[in-house]
Amino acid sequence: MRVSNLLMVLGAAILLVGVVLRFFPSLFSWFGHLPGDIRYQGENTRVFIPITSMLIVSVVGTVIFNLAARIFDKA
Repeated sequence: MRVSNLLMVLGAAILLVGVVLRFFPSLFSWFGHLPGDIRYQGENTRVFIPITSMLIVSVVGTVIFNLAARIFDKA
């Protein structure tokens, strides 16, 4: 697959994610509120460390990129 095709597929995927987030925001309301996400709110301080959420993003990203590498390697 050529680079231009890859860029078109990535653009379409980004567009799809944007449409879903715009019109169906409740689909991802759980994200950032998982067990393991650290929230601390003091009187003058607010800290949020999304450990579990970022682990999920990392795993999903790794799977997607590995699948894409295998698909594009064979082309």
